[in-house]
Amino acid sequence: MGSHKLILDMDTGIDDALALAYLATFSDAELLGAIGTYGNVATDTAVRNTAYVLELLELHDVPVMRGSQAPSWAAAFIPDAGCAQFHGTDGLGGFGPSADWHMPGSMSDSPKTDAYGHRQECRMADPPETDVHAIRSLISVGGYDVHDPHANPAVDSFSLSFASDQCETHNDSRNRTTATADVRYSPALPAGVQFIIDTVRRYGNDVTVVATGPLTDIDAALQAAPDIAGKLRLVMMGGTLTQEGNCWDLTAETNIIQDPEAANRVFHSGADITMVGLDVTHQCLLGGEATQRWRNAAALSEQSDGAIPVDSPAHSAISQHALSPRALRFLADIADFSIAANLKADARLFSAGMPLHDPLAAAVALDQTLVSCIDLPMKVETQTGDFHGTRGRTIGDPEGLIDPLAPRVHVALHVDAERFVSEFTARIGGILG
Repeated sequence: MGSHKLILDMDTGIDDALALAYLATFSDAELLGAIGTYGNVATDTAVRNTAYVLELLELHDVPVMRGSQAPSWAAAFIPDAGCAQFHGTDGLGGFGPSADWHMPGSMSDSPKTDAYGHRQECRMADPPETDVHAIRSLISVGGYDVHDPHANPAVDSFSLSFASDQCETHNDSRNRTTATADVRYSPALPAGVQFIIDTVRRYGNDVTVVATGPLTDIDAALQAAPDIAGKLRLVMMGGTLTQEGNCWDLTAETNIIQDPEAANRVFHSGADITMVGLDVTHQCLLGGEATQRWRNAAALSEQSDGAIPVDSPAHSAISQHALSPRALRFLADIADFSIAANLKADARLFSAGMPLHDPLAAAVALDQTLVSCIDLPMKVETQTGDFHGTRGRTIGDPEGLIDPLAPRVHVALHVDAERFVSEFTARIGGILG
């Protein structure tokens, strides 16, 4: 069986990090690149978190790129308090990189470069020539217009990430060659969006894009390169069809509410889309007994340190893809943070643990048999009001139902939760059997 080629597009918070760790345990999962985008945190924080987690996982060859910095409907983005509640203001429960940690290969006083070594001399995009109230209306606070009563900025999240489409880019003399795909950089698009376009053009549906944040990057790639729609295989974490959402109105899901317009366009693009939503992720709960297993595995690994004979039962219990003790403790720490946050938020739903939203999407990208789907033409409501529904709701598209040629989305409705959670826990801990 050949390798699974993957592109990860993530707003790297706790469950994104756990998804990365899960994929790291597969020898046949080939991570071509990781894109950090806004959502749980601002884009720069997502990029930094992604690079930090990849370093912990010893995945040093995976390039990390910047994606969109704001939804398609806004010029700027501020993380909201809800995401900070579940992920911490740093996105990693307070266990993220320290202030003096630098991305591998970077220096604190060196100019910023992207994954291809292009120097970025960026400035904030010039605001439109309009009054201050119009400018403020282009700011998204966790998917809500800044004027919306639900807009609730996270503490310490006021460093706005303005869209930087006007950044000037220049080739850097170092000519880094970290990307696996043959990438032709375009200054008109974020590096991560261009990476999606070029990689899908190269590999077609032999590569899977796993989106665990808003769909802004996917939409931007499809808008810039409509020719990739028929070649794009996308597994997305987001949406909900048969149960309530997890946003203020309990209708929308967090990733979708960030950019409903982008998600609606993606649903209608004709790409091969699998929607892994709350319908199935809420059934996959990780509890404290799992994180304790990871801590025990870390201690066992440190105790052995070459002292356990290779042919002994104790050694054979440790997977060849086992993560380092440092990585295991980090994963246990962030998962315990999320477990506690989810329990506090809704003991009715999460008494057994945290929902494995993003890890399940990553797992489905490797093994579709974990879920069963119905193929349904889908839409995303982009307005709230009479005859419009509720903004951010993912629902069957009635126009598509009467058009047999309308694009269908594979909507996951059932999951083998016991198999997935058991395998997830064991793979992270490096314990077989």
